[in-house]
Amino acid sequence: MKKLTLLSFICLCVIMVSCALTSSKAEKEVSTANKETGKDVWKDYFVGNILFEDKAPESGGSKIYKSIISNPDAYISEQARTVLNTLYYSPADSIVPVYNLHYTLEDTDGISAKGGSAGEIAIFYSTRHIEKSFANKDTAKVFFETRGVLLHELTHAYQLEPQGIGSYGTNKVFWAFIEGMADAVRVANGGFNGEADRPKGGNYMNGYRHAGYFFVWLRDNKDPEFLRKFNRSTLEVVPWSFDGAIKHVLGEKYTTDELWEEYQIAVGDK
Repeated sequence: MKKLTLLSFICLCVIMVSCALTSSKAEKEVSTANKETGKDVWKDYFVGNILFEDKAPESGGSKIYKSIISNPDAYISEQARTVLNTLYYSPADSIVPVYNLHYTLEDTDGISAKGGSAGEIAIFYSTRHIEKSFANKDTAKVFFETRGVLLHELTHAYQLEPQGIGSYGTNKVFWAFIEGMADAVRVANGGFNGEADRPKGGNYMNGYRHAGYFFVWLRDNKDPEFLRKFNRSTLEVVPWSFDGAIKHVLGEKYTTDELWEEYQIAVGDK
């Protein structure tokens, strides 16, 4: 090893400090960029083959849809990446695969629903609901509703499911988690009208917006990564339960009922 002169040593220290500062600055810039462009990590992720089909081309709802969504395949893919970015950290996570996503416009009652499994997913959107949303000729309103509904249904395509407690149709805890998370993703991405759409009272076991707004409140007040961790808890807490998942994500001191009570007080419902 060569001996360093005092001058050489000082120069070396300056260089090392400079490199450390540059590295630290670069890490901060990368971290900031990742936060600002989180969806960029999903830009090359295969969300599935989007198969768009208009089964009611002569309906008023179909014409309205086409006037606000010029490229359905690209639009559905964009919203799918928004959902993935809300549920997961990165494409390296354990993600439910979707191979084909058949999205249809149909002249039928109801609003929208997801069907299928094993990577073969079907989602229909009612043209009658589109017409109702457009009752006051408000294009912005129908576009807002269309995006919100799509976020909800796409969540069902990509979300993880509770293990060891039955199924959607046989266990209310399973059902409440599935529908609550779908509306949580919608809430988290501006798919509802804020406080105006938040249901008062009730319980997280009511699923949908009751649970969805609650889950987002937990994200905003307890852990900024709550939605991702809660989704992943279905792989880590078996048999799955609300309390088991809450303790796993937030800590042993918490129970779901106590957090619900805290939430109800915080939002002014009690």
